[in-house]
Amino acid sequence: MKIYVGSNNPAKIDSVKQVFSEDEVVGMDVESKVAAQPFSDEETLEGAINRARECAAMNKGNFGIGLEGGVMEIEGDLYLCNWGALVDQKENVFTASGARIPLPDEIKEELEKGKELGDVMDNYANKNEVRKNEGAIGIFTNGAVEREEMFMHVVKLLKGQWEFYQ
Repeated sequence: MKIYVGSNNPAKIDSVKQVFSEDEVVGMDVESKVAAQPFSDEETLEGAINRARECAAMNKGNFGIGLEGGVMEIEGDLYLCNWGALVDQKENVFTASGARIPLPDEIKEELEKGKELGDVMDNYANKNEVRKNEGAIGIFTNGAVEREEMFMHVVKLLKGQWEFYQ
């Protein structure tokens, strides 16, 4: 089976490769059709579903997986969130979400100015390409959980649901 991931981000592609280790996994650049920085669970989920559907539609008979990172607000605090979607050969859609941690106020302020989390994290951590490596989750958990692992958990939830309904 071939699985298409709606991203060329190595952390996302590698998370799918870890879970679907016996399958061919291919990253492809597709649009999320949401803001570059999703600001709610709903918008982040919508982006993941859009990516998965586009991959599946372009590659009939194969799986499409969309993984989307975003932020969401609870009682004035901004939290990191992430969603995934799997669209199978029959166009069934499976969804799952993962880890959430609060972000510091200084990060929230930058995001509210319209910046993307990846860019803010590069400046904050004084690193390059945080989004393709440890991610914000890796920075704010001191490396205890990194972006690939966070998305791998979501992909396991997607795969498990798909297997259950087969």
